[in-house]
Amino acid sequence: MLTAFARAFKTPDLRKKLLFTLAIIVVYRIGTHVPIPGVDYTAVQVCIDQANANQGLFGLVNMFSGGALLQITIFALGIMPYITASIILQLLTVVIPRLEALKKEGQAGTAKITQYTRYLTVALAILQGTGLVATARSGALFQGCQVAGQIVPDRSIFTTIVMVITMTAGTAVVMWLGELITDRGIGNGMSILMFISIAATFPSALWAIKKQGSLAGGWIEFGTVILVGFFMVGLVVFVEQAQRRVPVQYAKRMIGRRSYGGTSTYIPLKVNQAGVIPVIFASSLLYIPALIAQFSGGNSGWKTWIEQYFVKGNHPYYLTAYFLLIVFFAFFYVAISFNPEEVADNMKKYGGFIPGIRAGRPTAEYLSYVLNRITWPGSLYLGLIALVPTMALAGFGANQNFPFGGTSILIIVGVGLETVKQIESQLQQRNYEGFLR
Repeated sequence: MLTAFARAFKTPDLRKKLLFTLAIIVVYRIGTHVPIPGVDYTAVQVCIDQANANQGLFGLVNMFSGGALLQITIFALGIMPYITASIILQLLTVVIPRLEALKKEGQAGTAKITQYTRYLTVALAILQGTGLVATARSGALFQGCQVAGQIVPDRSIFTTIVMVITMTAGTAVVMWLGELITDRGIGNGMSILMFISIAATFPSALWAIKKQGSLAGGWIEFGTVILVGFFMVGLVVFVEQAQRRVPVQYAKRMIGRRSYGGTSTYIPLKVNQAGVIPVIFASSLLYIPALIAQFSGGNSGWKTWIEQYFVKGNHPYYLTAYFLLIVFFAFFYVAISFNPEEVADNMKKYGGFIPGIRAGRPTAEYLSYVLNRITWPGSLYLGLIALVPTMALAGFGANQNFPFGGTSILIIVGVGLETVKQIESQLQQRNYEGFLR
């Protein structure tokens, strides 16, 4: 990997793309430290030092924003609205015929869906920004902090509107920066920004474990967590690269005097076909009861039960529900993102078949069977990876969003592998010698 980067910097056009990507990353990180108007920055810092800043959905969104959410900066919402909008559009493509037709139109249809995603991102940013401002004004953003109610001193309508507009504009700028990286830089822009946001939380999370440790000044706990992190990175890389290759043979066809087809290829079915989306779905869904209980008054029985079993991330009920939801969403997302019947029809249309399997419906049934078989280990792997921070690292002061587990490690490894592959592919294009020397 280091050799690929060294060769990339020696290539002029790739060097320009890499430097452009680094410049956008610097701009993005600067924006995550610029507070929005109407916020008492001193009170925010006091609450961050006192409160446990990584609980529930706030911790998840804070991780995706690179720590900007809880500091209430102009990039506080980060790329979370865009991620949510992309997932919503992907789900709606299955149920809305118009979107499904656009998806099949090729580049023009994809551009139209991208435009819809941008509009939905702005709408979600307004909604989430309003919720964040309301939460900060009520003091619920930092529970247990004495000055939590003083974070927003001016509670006028004008100040609230300015805060919401600022955060919405910040989300639009983040979306624009991501598209700039995609067009003029290296890799997928949104994925790169997500990678940087999560990686920015690594030093503080690791140092917090060292400070909370008691063995040899915390260095033993620190070293143990580093070793566990390397092991988990290796495991995730191994599983993310694992795939079941279904062989496909294309029959020869004579068109005029030319022969087409007769080639052999395969359909790569990844073990973790759903990626990190089931973990995000499960985390968000599990936080809804806690959010309802947080803003409801009184001390009713259902509120006490939720606070006892579903607010703390290390309770067996919470862990069991979290694991089962991840497994369910893994099968659900694979079912809507991979259509065996469509793949079988395309293969039949171009004269392709799986050796030993008849074309058409038998091929679709075989693909469904294989997909279900490999989704089981993939979903169990996702559930175990997501629970590792809570089960194995809780003794070291780690939490649900610790960098070496769950959502963060899957995104870090996935984006890193994809970016390296793109750099290597571009290097191969520029260093291809051909048949004539």
